[in-house]
Amino acid sequence: MTESSDQGRESLVLAHGLRVRLRHEPRLRRAAAWLRVEAGSHDVDAQWPGLAHFLEHLVFLGTERFPREQGLMAFVQRHGGQVNARTSERTTDYFFELPQAVFGEGLERLCDMLARPRLAIEDQQREREVLHAEFIAWSRDAQAQHLFSLAGGVSARHPLRACHAGNRDSLMVESPEFQQALHDFHQRYYRTGQMTLQLIGPQPPRILAGLARDADAALAAGPRSANAPVETLLGDPGEAPPASDPRRLNLLFACDGLPPGTDEALRFLELWAGSAHPGGLLAELRRLGWAQSLSLSPLYQYADQALVNFEVQLTEAGQQSRAAAQALCFDWLEYFQSHADWEPLREEYRLLRSRQSQTEGALELARRLAHGQPSELPDEAVPALRALLERFTPQSLLAPGAKALDEPPRLPPFGPWRLPPRNRFLRGQCRPTQASPRIAALAQGEPEPNRGLDGAVHLRWRLANRHHAALWHMLDASLRRLGEEARQAGVQLEFSRLGPDWQLRLCGVREPIPAILEQAVESLQRPTPESWRQASPPPRQQVPIRELIALWPEHGLGHHRPARNDSSELHPEALQRLWQQARWDGLVLGFDDTDRLALDAVAARLPGSASNDLRQPSTLPDRASWSQVACGSDEHALLLWCPAPSLSIQDEVAWRALAQLIQAPFYQRLRTELQLGYAVFSAFRQLAGRPGLMFGVQSPGSDCAALWGHIAEFLEALPERLAQWPGTSLREQCVALADSLDGGNLGLTQRLEMQWQGRLAGHSSGYSNMLREWVGQLDGPTLVEATHRLLDSQVSWTALATGPCPGASWYEAV
Repeated sequence: MTESSDQGRESLVLAHGLRVRLRHEPRLRRAAAWLRVEAGSHDVDAQWPGLAHFLEHLVFLGTERFPREQGLMAFVQRHGGQVNARTSERTTDYFFELPQAVFGEGLERLCDMLARPRLAIEDQQREREVLHAEFIAWSRDAQAQHLFSLAGGVSARHPLRACHAGNRDSLMVESPEFQQALHDFHQRYYRTGQMTLQLIGPQPPRILAGLARDADAALAAGPRSANAPVETLLGDPGEAPPASDPRRLNLLFACDGLPPGTDEALRFLELWAGSAHPGGLLAELRRLGWAQSLSLSPLYQYADQALVNFEVQLTEAGQQSRAAAQALCFDWLEYFQSHADWEPLREEYRLLRSRQSQTEGALELARRLAHGQPSELPDEAVPALRALLERFTPQSLLAPGAKALDEPPRLPPFGPWRLPPRNRFLRGQCRPTQASPRIAALAQGEPEPNRGLDGAVHLRWRLANRHHAALWHMLDASLRRLGEEARQAGVQLEFSRLGPDWQLRLCGVREPIPAILEQAVESLQRPTPESWRQASPPPRQQVPIRELIALWPEHGLGHHRPARNDSSELHPEALQRLWQQARWDGLVLGFDDTDRLALDAVAARLPGSASNDLRQPSTLPDRASWSQVACGSDEHALLLWCPAPSLSIQDEVAWRALAQLIQAPFYQRLRTELQLGYAVFSAFRQLAGRPGLMFGVQSPGSDCAALWGHIAEFLEALPERLAQWPGTSLREQCVALADSLDGGNLGLTQRLEMQWQGRLAGHSSGYSNMLREWVGQLDGPTLVEATHRLLDSQVSWTALATGPCPGASWYEAV
């Protein structure tokens, strides 16, 4: 039965009760599925915390029809897609993205694993250890514990007060009662009546509808079941909540009985509250030196309830002026509430949403569809926004340690509040009428398949040396507001550094890129006075393996010591000298001759001198280096980088193929069989044009020396494993690899990165075609030989770890 249909979108309720939303997007290169089960951790009996999350893990462990090595995760990895799942309080989401040609096979696997999971006891026992590792990491993570503590002020009867992260003690796999509860939860909620499926892709609507009907038939049929009852958020909290983090100002509001439209009202308010525009709250807090960042978000939302967190990351000065910062927040909220209907912001919001729908990939569009996000702020959301703002008062504060002030603190002078201005990049841009000279250093990338609206620019400045960390941090801060504007206009702006190179990348909607680049160049050469005061490094990553990944590029190039953060160079003359000595080159993607008129005009004004000779192919180190990194965590983490012996196409293809073949077995061995931890991965990466393999493990129990031992054991067994690899499977993997390198199956960011890395390696145009041709020549003996060369190249490996160097073949980096 069709419920509604318009402009490529269709909503259906199918024969077995599956609710479906379809969206035909011809511009997409891939298709995505997002299946939501309307049940989550708060629908589980309180006796079995973590059961819903445990079941989410178990369904990925294979079925009778699709064993684990043929299941959804392995299938998506082979085809270069994305797959994941998430358990929330009242929903469980499963989602993936794949090339159009194999999308139906992915959906078939998703439906089978949800309808017919094995749930074998031995699988449960192994996976329980994985969840226990996640639980330990969660209990040690400062951010996670802070968010959990914020719920300490809600009613003691509400499930938010309980811990729903399963562990070895709560997941009583050996108990018959637990097994009965697990099977009952699956049979009750994993039914078509309890599910909504979103399908988005370039396929014609009739094809998407056919896939949806196949899914309806493959899933277990059944009516919708009642979810666990809703408890009120407000009530006696019982024991006193823990004290709040002094580095954060949390204004927490618990709201019951909210009207329809609250979801979109919160998203609307979240956008404008966090805006860094002049005259806004964040800009004023930064001007006073009190805040680093600001966010507004619902920590929990279900039915007519919401627990809303207004959080300010305070500086040291802000911690000393905490009461005044709190008063300033409420003053801004009162100002925002004073507007009648927010009509100018509603129009801006509509333009932002329209631009998002033009630029986002299939998976992100599917996520928005699953969360029911309309293309504008609907009329019903306006009274909902008023109702929210009426409750955001000092008297309603719920956050631990926060309280209403008896007397308002004395505020420093501040300018009048202003609503965010119109985003200049969402409107049409003026184009030059005369062509500027084409600069050869700004190379044109390979012709784009189905060019559409996309475009990208990658610029690189080669500096005289790499010791300009303070200036880089200052410039990075100066670009933050522009980055926000660009993102809203459908362009990702990224400023990064690697050794002596500073890089600026703009990727997204082609039309505003020249204007955004022009503003970026202005900020890089003439930062605002406020920017010179914002030269501090960003906060470090909370998760050790993420910290190691962030540090890897510099270490992979042999820079084991961080660049000096010399604040004495923070003056305009030093910046001017830096740009005068810099040389630059770049790559353009998706711009034809007409589109490049505006881009070439900006390129003529880039700082530094253009150069066609910046390629410096990376050289391999002559010994294996091990760097110990202090990450401030009890977890152990190890990241291993194994570069290919040369920059040749042949070596790159072999390393890409090895990465694809190794991915699933490595995960299976270290995560499932050895149960080392939940963060286990291997992948192909390129650094300064050099291809390589990356392995990462984070473990709560095994130290870094033990982790290295397990990785080494796995790698040493590779030649024998590949020699026994079935020829049919190998050919299938090679076909999937070739398809994943096809520009028609890659997103814009992936295409830009591939062509940029090819340029750094010195490859000519047609690089992606050459890669696919060499993939077609791969066979078993070639890959076995590549594994031997991988092992022989151990002297060039780089390891980053939270623990000390194990000695043997490793040298401690100094």
